Amino acid sequence: MARKMGFYGVIAYVLYGFAVYWYLFYFADTSLPFEFEGSRADPATFLNGRELMLSEEYSKVRNLLFFLSTPFEWLFYFLILLMGLSKAFKKWGEETAKNKYGQTAIYLIWLSFFAYIATFPLSYISYTLSKTYNISTQSFASWMKDELIDFWINYAMMFVIVVVLYWLMNKFKRFWWLFAWLLSVPFTLFIMFLQPVVIDPLYNDFSPLKNKELESKILDIAGQANIPAEHVFEVDMAEKTNALNAYVTGIGSNSRIVLWDTTLNRLNDDQILFIMAHEMAHYVEKHLYIGIAGYLVLSLFGLYFVSRLMNWAIKRWGKEFKLQHPGDLRSLPLFLMFLSMIMFAASPVSNLVSRYQETRADRYAIEMTENTDAAISAFQELTKAGLSQVNPPWLVKIFRYGHPTMLERISRLEDFEVEKRNEQEDGY
Repeated sequence: MARKMGFYGVIAYVLYGFAVYWYLFYFADTSLPFEFEGSRADPATFLNGRELMLSEEYSKVRNLLFFLSTPFEWLFYFLILLMGLSKAFKKWGEETAKNKYGQTAIYLIWLSFFAYIATFPLSYISYTLSKTYNISTQSFASWMKDELIDFWINYAMMFVIVVVLYWLMNKFKRFWWLFAWLLSVPFTLFIMFLQPVVIDPLYNDFSPLKNKELESKILDIAGQANIPAEHVFEVDMAEKTNALNAYVTGIGSNSRIVLWDTTLNRLNDDQILFIMAHEMAHYVEKHLYIGIAGYLVLSLFGLYFVSRLMNWAIKRWGKEFKLQHPGDLRSLPLFLMFLSMIMFAASPVSNLVSRYQETRADRYAIEMTENTDAAISAFQELTKAGLSQVNPPWLVKIFRYGHPTMLERISRLEDFEVEKRNEQEDGY
C-alpha cells in the first residue's frame, strides 16, 4: 500500500507540473490591455525588444520554478514517511545519543540534510537562471556560502521549535496547537527584533549611508512622517545582484531604513526619495504590526488545522506512515507537509492584504513627494532591473505577488497625475 501511495504521489506531481507548464507557457495571457498601449505602463515604451523578450522568458521559467518548488516539498515529506526514512532517522538518533535533545538534534540533521539534497537541484537551477539573465552577479562560492548560512540558521531555529513543539504534543495531546501558538508570539517578535542586527549582517555588510546629502533628504521626509530615524543604512548587494530594493526592517529600537547599493547606483535622488517615502508609509500606517497580527492569527488557525489533519492522516494511514500518534518525533515530516500546504493555500489572502497595503504606501509616497515623473521612472527601472512582467498571469499574481503589478502601480500614478492637473485647473 505504501509503495502504491508513493507511486500515485509521484504521478500526481508530474501531472501537476505539466499542467503548470501548459498554463504558464501556452494558456496564460500577459499581453497589455489595449487601453494601456502607449501609456507609460506599456513596457514597449521603456524596454527595448530584447529586454521585452528576456523579461517574458525569465518570468515564465521563474514562475514555473516557484509553482514546482512548494509541491515538491510536500512530495519529499510524503515519501520520507512512506519509505520509512523518518523512522530510520529517529533510530539513528537513538543509537547515537543518550538524551532526547541529542536524539532530536541528530534526527533533525538527517532530515535537514536529505531535504537540502532533494531541493538543491531546483535551487541551483534558480541560481543559474538568475546568472544567465544577468539578475544575479553572485559567484557560486558566495551563493553556496549563503546557502550554508541558511541551512544552519534554519536548523538552529528548527531545533528549538521542534523540542518545544513535541514536548507540548506529548504534554497537552488535545490542545498542543494552542500552547504552541501562544509561545510562537514572543518567539516571532524576538526573531524580528534580532533580524536587522544579528541575522541580516551574516549575509551582507551594512553601513551608514555614505551620501550624507541624500541621507539628510531621506531623514527630512522621515521627520515629516514622525519616524524616529537617526541613520539610513546601505547594504553591499552589487556583488550578488543587479536587482534594486529598499526596505524598513526590524521592530522597536532595532528598526532600520535600508537601501541596496544597486538602488543608489542606478536611481537618482528623486526616484530614491519616492521609494523611501513608500517604505516609510508602511511605518506610518502600522503595516508591520498589522502584518504581525495577521501572521499570528493565520498561524493560530494553521496550527489548529495541522493538528486536525495529523490526527486524521495517522488514523487513516498510520500503518503506511509508520506512525501511531502525532507526538512521535517521526511525525515531523507530516507536520511540515501539512503546515506548508496550509501556508500555500493561505498565500492568496495574505498577498491580497499585502497588495492593498502596498497600494496605500504608493499613494502616501506620491502625496508626500508630489513627483510623478520620478515615481513612474523608478518603477520602470525596477521592472528593467528585475526583468519583471508588467502584467503577469492571474494565478502568478494571486500566489506570488505581495505588491501590485507594475501595470497597476504605474497606471495609478498616471491617474494621480491627471487628478492633480484637474485640481490645479479647477483652482484657476
